[in-house]
Order: sequence, then structure tokens, then C-alpha cells
Amino acid sequence: MKKTILILLGCFFCASAAQAQLKVVTASTDLKYICEQVGGPEVKVESLASGDQDLHMVEPRPSMVFKLKKADMVVRVGLDLDMWMDSLINAARNKALFYGAPGYVDASAGVPLLEKPEGKVDASMGDIHIYGNPHYWLDPANAKKVAQNIKAGLKRLRPEKAEFFEGNCSAFEREVDARLTGWERRMAPLKGLKVVTYHSSWPYFARRFGLEVVGHVEPKPGIPPTASHLDELVKLMKRDGVRVILSESYYPRKGPDFLAARTGAELVQAPVSTGGAKGVATYFDVFDTVIAGIEKAAAR
Repeated sequence: MKKTILILLGCFFCASAAQAQLKVVTASTDLKYICEQVGGPEVKVESLASGDQDLHMVEPRPSMVFKLKKADMVVRVGLDLDMWMDSLINAARNKALFYGAPGYVDASAGVPLLEKPEGKVDASMGDIHIYGNPHYWLDPANAKKVAQNIKAGLKRLRPEKAEFFEGNCSAFEREVDARLTGWERRMAPLKGLKVVTYHSSWPYFARRFGLEVVGHVEPKPGIPPTASHLDELVKLMKRDGVRVILSESYYPRKGPDFLAARTGAELVQAPVSTGGAKGVATYFDVFDTVIAGIEKAAAR
């Protein structure tokens, strides 16, 4: 009888601990990973997008609304990349997640942005982001600011755990710095390497590691390549000696394969998010995989 009571009490306390976890919903798997590092056992995190999805093109589903209804906090990529979340948050009617509420976190806040368009912006320019290029997480240094934004949100909701979140965030930042030192050392011999990318997803990565992006497979952001555009790219790549084509793993290979066949350049199909390819289980694995691919391609 005593043993049974102890088991029941253990189940009760385990259930209480599970209920005490903050329920967090993120737009992307990278945000999920970072949130888990900062929140530790205090959070239960779900990502609405999978790691192999184009974040521009996520289709809202009723199951996502249900997750947001139960959430204490939402973490967005921001910069209009995950505009599909607007309708989901509105449908969930969870006031804790509305813009400006304690449970609303824009992970891009305070990140130094690139490619902010100047002058008039219209649909003829393609899928232009008026606030700046939203692929900021592909510079690992920016992950530190993302972690700080998430930490601030968690502290608003669970102030008594502020010291715990601070410690976890600091540990994550130290790991970023340590890994970044290694990645920069590996990429140093490739500084100035000219590459063509499929979409304008890589300016932050290129700036961090000294690559020069000379063109894109897309003639304009979000616009599929035409035959004439690919022909012009072939000329440019031959003229500039481009040896690497960098493409997100979810984009079609037809255009990049055409360029590779005509120029001799190597195609690197790269994951851009946690879970975006086999073996890419963490945010740090993204950079290990991409850098290894570039090293291999540039050596041929």
C-alpha cells in the first residue's frame, strides 16, 4: 500500500511538472532549437514548419491553430518571412500571443539587417522584403541576438526563473562563439570565393565567411529561372570563374544542374534549417554541413 501511494505521488508530481512547462510555438526549427537551449526543461517547444520547408511557403493548417490556442509564447522569424503566421494567430484568438503581448517574440529584433530596399518597392521586383533580408539566422553570430530575444520573452512569462534563463542563454552564446571560431578558421582559405546561389538566402552567411555572391538562379526573388536568364548566368560564371552553386535543399535542381553542366561548377544542395537534411539535428549541424559541402566543392 505504501509503495502504491509513493508511485501515485510520483506520478502526481511528474504531471505537475509537465503542466508547469511553458508551451512555446515557433515558426521554424532553428527557433525551436534555440528556444530549447535557453528554456531547458522549463519549456515545451513545437515548430510549425519542418526543417526541409521553404519558410516563405508554409501552408496554414487547423492543427497549427490548435497548437497556438494552447501556447504561452510564440516566436517568429519576423521581417515578413512568416506572414502565414498572422492568420494563424488571429484564428487562435490567444491574446497572450498578439503583437505587443508578453508572449509575443520577434526573433529578428535588434539583428543588423542586410539588403533593406531603398526607394519604391512593388510586385515587379519579385518577393522583396521591405524590412530587409529575413535569412539572418544563416549568420551564426546572429543566433546570439535571437537567443537574447527568446530569453527576454521567457523572463516576462516566468520571472522567477530569470537567473536560470540567463545562465542557459550565456552558455548558448559561448557555444556559438566557440563553434564560430572553428568555422571561420575552416573558411579562411576560401575567402573571396565566388558563388551563385538559388535564392537570396545567403547574404548573411556570405558576409560572415567572406564569400562573394555574384548571381542568383532566380532572376528576381521568388521568380523561377528562365532559359535566357540561365544562359546569361552561364556567361557570367565562365567569365568570373565561379566554381560553386549554392542551393537550398528544397529548391528544384533543374536550373542548378543546367548551370553545373555548362560551367563545370559544383552544386552544393544545402540545408538552411535544423532538420533540413539527414544528420542535421541541431542548429550547429546546419553550418557543419554547409561548410563541409562548400569545402568539398571548392576543392574539385
